[in-house]
Amino acid sequence: MANILITGIAGGLAQIVAEKLLADGNSVVGVDYREVRTPLAPSLQKLQVHRAHYNKTIIEDIFRHQSFDAVLHLGRAFSLKDSVGKRFDLNVVGSQKIMNLAVQHKVRSLVVLSTFHIYGAHPSNHIPIAEDEPLRAGVQFPQLADAIQMDNMSSTWVYRHPQVQTCVLRATNIIGPRLHNTLTQFLRLRHVPYLLGFNPMMQFLNEEDLAEAIVSAWKNNVVGVYNVCSDETVPWRTAISLTRAKTFPIPVPVADMFLRVTGNFPGYLIDFFRYPCVITDRSFRQKARWAPRHGLEETLWSAVAEARMNQA
Repeated sequence: MANILITGIAGGLAQIVAEKLLADGNSVVGVDYREVRTPLAPSLQKLQVHRAHYNKTIIEDIFRHQSFDAVLHLGRAFSLKDSVGKRFDLNVVGSQKIMNLAVQHKVRSLVVLSTFHIYGAHPSNHIPIAEDEPLRAGVQFPQLADAIQMDNMSSTWVYRHPQVQTCVLRATNIIGPRLHNTLTQFLRLRHVPYLLGFNPMMQFLNEEDLAEAIVSAWKNNVVGVYNVCSDETVPWRTAISLTRAKTFPIPVPVADMFLRVTGNFPGYLIDFFRYPCVITDRSFRQKARWAPRHGLEETLWSAVAEARMNQA
């Protein structure tokens, strides 16, 4: 039995990972800068929960009073409601703090969840994109700039601190019924737009499959930087039709304004509705002995089913 720390425990993905680890008999401690909604599901009753900023004294006390075998760093701030400084402090400074504490307290394994968005959506992208491809993402978007810096820092950590087996996972679009991330919320809209004249290929990864990938990375002592994605790609307009949403075109010049009005939607994602960013995770599958179990249609429908029922 292992003692494992999971950051971002207020989120659906982290809670799914915690459920899997608890079911296997492990001890799990969850931490988040956000409040965790209660009551927790019966499957999480043995979960220890702490509310703590990743760069403050409380997180030091958690490491000091526990002896962790592994840290799964899944907590990244992405809300546009947070200031640029707050996101940087959480995503970059806070992540560095977590990793420093892992070294200081002799944690054996560290898994860091990154994002494929750092590759950027660009007309010159190779298809598919492997881990050694250049990062084309525009640093003019602050909410993406700190994601790039966090990934670079974590990727360097792999080689600077070999005593901690570190795995960085660059996951594709993650959606699912328990998630409230940007793309899942966008797909749940009654009317989902597309950019006039564009229909890029996209990938969607089921929340359960990514949770299994994270657990597999830890169990199999995977070290390095790896993409994680699904088996299938699909044009964006086809994905919309599979969610049974109504759709309509919007011209590119007004897209940014429309998305700001729609809600908490980062501007850099507009490029992902124009150009493809399709990744390959062949290396990770071989190292982690993992493969997704959920198909495209099941993944898309599971993410929006409840919303469609309420919209009927």
